[in-house]
Amino acid sequence: MDDLKLQIKELIINSLELDGVKAEDIVDSEPLFREGLGLDSIDALELGVAIKKKFGVKLSAENADNKKHFASVDALASYIKAAGGTS
Repeated sequence: MDDLKLQIKELIINSLELDGVKAEDIVDSEPLFREGLGLDSIDALELGVAIKKKFGVKLSAENADNKKHFASVDALASYIKAAGGTS
């Protein structure tokens, strides 16, 4: 498993307190919201803050691409890499 994707999965689990979910339970390409992992808009806000703290990348509420960036673990990893995020 890609190290960045593993870090993202662990961040999702820990920051959103997803009891009973393990990193290997989250499929990289599956949606994080609604179907798939089933996250909601409050989860998106919490996850955005956690991503900013851990990786140093900023996600603006006004950015129309946020939905695309949060689509899956794959999408988040691509965005963090492109934005030069570090852990």
